[in-house]
Amino acid sequence: MQVFEYAVIRVVPRVEREEFINIGVILFCPKQKFLKVLFKPDDERLAAFCCDLDLDCLKENISSLERICNGEKDAGPIAQLDQPSRFRWLTATRSTVVQASKVHPGLCIDAEATLNRLFEQMVL
Repeated sequence: MQVFEYAVIRVVPRVEREEFINIGVILFCPKQKFLKVLFKPDDERLAAFCCDLDLDCLKENISSLERICNGEKDAGPIAQLDQPSRFRWLTATRSTVVQASKVHPGLCIDAEATLNRLFEQMVL
């Protein structure tokens, strides 16, 4: 068993109201050198939740987070950091529309399977 950390990625259209919809999960397992994020924004649900939300802009932001998580070369300087630093940056507290929950620890054998399970539980 190995230690992992995860956070739920949320859409918070009005930060002051503290209402949100979960749209993804990010998981980091240092021993397995695993850092991955899964997203599934539900356009209909998001439109009903906040009718003035720019879904195209949201999807661009999500794409940027995913590219940084993956360490893609053209995703800017944050994407060039090591995995622990990228995870910390992606899960840092923000007052924006796309936010991460607090980071939670756990133990896993297979980080990919754990990510998929958490994604099903927290998002789907």
